[in-house]
Amino acid sequence: MAQTDHNDIVPAIAEIAREAGSLLMEYFRRRVLIEYKGEADLVTEADRKSEILIRERIRALWPGHDILGEEQGFVDTGSEYRWYVDPLDGTTNFAHGFPVFCVSMALERKGQMVAGVIYDPTRDELFAAEKGSGAYLNQQRIHVSKTDNLAECLVATGFPSHKRHKNPNIFFYHQITLRTHGVRRAGSAALDLCCVACGRFDGFWEFNLNPWDTAAGVLIVEEAGGKVTDMGGGPFQLNSRETLASNGLMHASLVDEFRKIFSGHGLEPLPEIAK
Repeated sequence: MAQTDHNDIVPAIAEIAREAGSLLMEYFRRRVLIEYKGEADLVTEADRKSEILIRERIRALWPGHDILGEEQGFVDTGSEYRWYVDPLDGTTNFAHGFPVFCVSMALERKGQMVAGVIYDPTRDELFAAEKGSGAYLNQQRIHVSKTDNLAECLVATGFPSHKRHKNPNIFFYHQITLRTHGVRRAGSAALDLCCVACGRFDGFWEFNLNPWDTAAGVLIVEEAGGKVTDMGGGPFQLNSRETLASNGLMHASLVDEFRKIFSGHGLEPLPEIAK
């Protein structure tokens, strides 16, 4: 498949993602050795082996494409096609035996995302989307939720693996928890976006995500009828470091809440621990 046939692209990506997911499950059952990329960022042999497998499969099918991966970085050859690969999103969960992680792959052409696949091997759930063709979970069409009341929303967020105490999201978490039905933090941004796409969550936000964290998930949300912007409601950019996704119906309300929090308006004081 030297040429990129867009009619066959999603099935081909899905096959690669499933193969990488199977490899991850082999390591997951063995509880692999944890290593550190920095002060608190984990990496395992599974991350590296999964990315090697994915890169090999992409090069075999589309040898002229560029690839940006979390572990091996990026070499720009000037191709009009660029892949965004997260071989293991949710590494901390994976390393601790918590079964919430996935493989995320997205393909961009001339600056526009054209296809994305996210595979959760622990549940055998494969989310996929192609630009203009809708979003699917295990080949069944999915849509965002119809919740239109902020107080009834279930939303999700995430925190960085290092310097959590210096991350502003703790303030957002506190305020949004008080104004919604609840906030969940599962540890995989890609899967959180998929949960928005299929209606399990009504919204999701996070700061400082990388392009490989969001590329596939954002397309899947949009193709499922949802909306993705920055925190101020402006256009989403892969490098913007701000991600706000929702079912669309709740987007203006969430943007308004974030605006108030950024300005310090109406912030609730931290309660004392009950004695």
